[in-house]
Amino acid sequence: MPDTPHTLVDIIRHGEPVGGRRYRGQIDDPLSEKGWQQMRDAVRGHNPWDVIVSSPLSRCSEFASELAQQLGIPLEFEERIMEIRWGSWEGSKPAELNQHDPLTVMRALRDPLNHRPTDAEDIRGFQQRVIEAWLDITQRHAEKHVLLVAHAGIIRALVTYILDTPVENMFRIHVANAAITRIQIDHHADEAFTKLLFHDGKL
Repeated sequence: MPDTPHTLVDIIRHGEPVGGRRYRGQIDDPLSEKGWQQMRDAVRGHNPWDVIVSSPLSRCSEFASELAQQLGIPLEFEERIMEIRWGSWEGSKPAELNQHDPLTVMRALRDPLNHRPTDAEDIRGFQQRVIEAWLDITQRHAEKHVLLVAHAGIIRALVTYILDTPVENMFRIHVANAAITRIQIDHHADEAFTKLLFHDGKL
């Protein structure tokens, strides 16, 4: 029997940005030297992709541009796969946020619906914009092998969507720098079945 037509999507989280671990959100910090090395190591020796789609933030876009040029494949930028906006937390380290209350961060991660930082993006609205981008990308590039260069929040939102689990549990999903999540969409006539092949792994 012939193989079922499918779309394959690898999603790689950016490497370490300048400034280390922070609730960075949409602050446009570039990759550190370590971050560049993490990304290059993650894809070294691999060239299976037909197209790269990247967040426009520089910690994703600069590496995506380098890789697309090296591999000679098309590159697209998609604003809807920018990281979640953290509002008043943007730029802060966890220790700074916990300075006056050691449970501040834990409450927000455990229950993001009721403990959202001031001016932060609504988590359900965030997931909806990510889903809309996902559907557009996978329809536009159906039956191709796509590389998304994105953020931890994007990966968490997509994994909860694909597994049909509550979006408020997304922060229970670990995503390492330069880790890869692979998703496959099997196409059957007018129907599709989406499955998670692996998460937080390597090629």
